[in-house]
Amino acid sequence: MTNNEELKLRIIDNAALIDRALDGYVERLMKKSAANYPKLREAMRYSLLSGGKRVRPFLTIEFCRALGGSAADAMPLACAVEMIHTYSLIHDDLPCMDNDDTRRGKPTNHIVYGYSGALLAGDALQAMAFETAAGCGLGAKQTVEAVRLIAESAGGSGMCGGQQLDLESENRKLTFDELELTQSLKTGMLIKCACRLGVIAAGKMNTPFEAAADAYADGIGRAFQIIDDLLDSAIDIAASGKSDDGIEGEAKTTFMTYMTENEARAYAAALTDRAVKAAASMENGQILADFAEYLLNRKN
Repeated sequence: MTNNEELKLRIIDNAALIDRALDGYVERLMKKSAANYPKLREAMRYSLLSGGKRVRPFLTIEFCRALGGSAADAMPLACAVEMIHTYSLIHDDLPCMDNDDTRRGKPTNHIVYGYSGALLAGDALQAMAFETAAGCGLGAKQTVEAVRLIAESAGGSGMCGGQQLDLESENRKLTFDELELTQSLKTGMLIKCACRLGVIAAGKMNTPFEAAADAYADGIGRAFQIIDDLLDSAIDIAASGKSDDGIEGEAKTTFMTYMTENEARAYAAALTDRAVKAAASMENGQILADFAEYLLNRKN
């Protein structure tokens, strides 16, 4: 079996495990309540179980495996980080944020369940993430660090801070450094969190593997956003019939504002190479190295 075939099977297998675990967490949470909230449960499940790449929980599980742990060790924290990611997507799609009507080919949460329903579903998923992390079954120090890391990565010094910078950038052109900072917070912090959670789940806190996780996450996180911008640019060009030159006139700054397609691909490849080298520092890091290449070459 080639590395590519093994990776594809691993992605499929992990996604199935993650989906079952996520569904179980929602059902257990609702059964604990004295009241029945079918609409809230439905809204939570609508976005949480709508598919997606499951990049973040995959990273948590595979970092744990690469360092001698198991998928079972990592699963609660993997699910917690995916809950945070999903809540952020629900809120990002709201009219007061990015105002999107579709996600993953389906109507966004607020289109189906209304503004208030989407707000509550996102809030409930965020709270459930911390409840899940707090009950992860690891040692006390690991659990406290996991909860702290999730809070830091998702809050004002991480994802939410990046979203604020992104909103403020809508009517002005960011410098390249400002763009990288915005994306490192909005997208990169939760990816770094996912990798670090795998290190925590494997019991490797305060080891050189934390630095390896950070280096890997920095590489794939920045490359991931560049490829996203490339793919979005291609969609915009196809829809408008304009050449690549038309991208520069858009109000929102992306990596394509500063780079040609070839330059962007070369930059993403260099960042991915850093991630591959970081994965190589772990004895069982080949899947992570292959995953970095997979993200670089994705088509959606």
